[in-house]
Amino acid sequence: MSTQATHHRSLARLQAALSPLLDAAGLIPGDQAEPRYCQDWSGQRGEPLAVLRPRTPHEVAQVMKHLHALAQPVVIQGGMTGLVASGVPQPGEVVLSMERLKTIEHFDTQQGTLAVQAGVPLETVHQHVQAQGWMFPVDIGSRGSCQIGGLIATNAGGNRVLRYGMTRQSILGLEAVLADGSVISRMGAALKDNAGYDLKHHFIGSEGTLGIVTRAQLALVPLPTSRHTAVVALQTFAQVQALLSLCRQSLGAQLSSFEVMWRDYFTLATQAIQADPPLFTQAAEFWVLVETMGTNLAQDRDLLEHTLAQVLAWDDAVDVVLAQSLADAQRLWAVREAAGEAARAVAPWAGFDVSMPVADMPGWADAIRREIKAMGVPQTQTYGHLGDGNLHLVVGPIPAQAGLKDEVVRRVHASVGALGGSISGEHGIGFSKKAHLGMTRSAEEIALMRTLKQALDPLNLLNRGRIFDMP
Repeated sequence: MSTQATHHRSLARLQAALSPLLDAAGLIPGDQAEPRYCQDWSGQRGEPLAVLRPRTPHEVAQVMKHLHALAQPVVIQGGMTGLVASGVPQPGEVVLSMERLKTIEHFDTQQGTLAVQAGVPLETVHQHVQAQGWMFPVDIGSRGSCQIGGLIATNAGGNRVLRYGMTRQSILGLEAVLADGSVISRMGAALKDNAGYDLKHHFIGSEGTLGIVTRAQLALVPLPTSRHTAVVALQTFAQVQALLSLCRQSLGAQLSSFEVMWRDYFTLATQAIQADPPLFTQAAEFWVLVETMGTNLAQDRDLLEHTLAQVLAWDDAVDVVLAQSLADAQRLWAVREAAGEAARAVAPWAGFDVSMPVADMPGWADAIRREIKAMGVPQTQTYGHLGDGNLHLVVGPIPAQAGLKDEVVRRVHASVGALGGSISGEHGIGFSKKAHLGMTRSAEEIALMRTLKQALDPLNLLNRGRIFDMP
């Protein structure tokens, strides 16, 4: 039987099984699927057998029961803002999109918890809770597109990890559908719960390989009433480290972000967004974005100003820009959040999301950039969430030379593994980093991951081939 005939037969079986369950907009044949179901931000592309769009968590469970009976492979999709191709459909897979699960189910304004379905966009959550004086602390640049289920499945990081931790720290409970349609639901709002295994952590960060997150109980924090932003221009990494220590000691829990931009990134990012007038009048080697959040506008600003005054005394070449308004703060953040534009300016490019001890960062960054340029790649961009040890490196344009990109990726990941770091600080493994997982995870750890996968998804239907391959 030809590939096309097999495709049509599989689609017909799928339609026969699911048409009674889904509405007219709930099943889209693959050849009619919009591009947004076929490609994520990694740029990789695939074509699904079909796109399934259930309307409720119950429908997700019913769909999975049918797909399990058909032994039909599934790729779960949220906002498709991922960078490691986890959501890109592979041949023969159906897309299971969470985009219609948009209900905010319950908001406890006394305790500060929010029960939501997986398809609710992050920005919607932010807007909903801020109106009542609360904040969901996870924040990333793709806030308008990414969905809560995707944040949980990837354990997303973002700009406030230094103060609030990864997404994991903001999840009190969740509901997940297993490969056979079974539902594991623990939507309690209790902060303390040691009644056996905390099963939600099996699904947080599993990239959809163990189950499908359909609902979640989010932990909120009181909305800060003051927010102050500054950018500090420094000449040495030793000054960057000293600034981090000073901010931690002086600002304490108010320090919410500490974002470092090397010159190679800052230059391209300001060009990409056409920052005018220039943020600084003199050159620097590092620019550090410092943000505080607190509850007393005047006192918090005085504390930040006092801290920055100490920094200005270090060296005549140190410079500081302190936002005087919300518009100023947005302008400063725009440079840090221009990573996408800066990367596209050097296409074709390769991006890295690595973590390591802060003390190793300057030596690693200098050495790997020299090595990359010696390989014939002219440009790098280096930036990251220094307070939590997470760096991003963009390499490009990469010449069209056979095997060059793969070798650049291998060398970067190997250099991180040699330091005991991680090849994925916050973006996950997906397909893009799967071949190098062993550089930062032991054979025993990967074997245990496979054991969990086999136990929860013995037919290997959910996001197969992501993170690792099954035997």
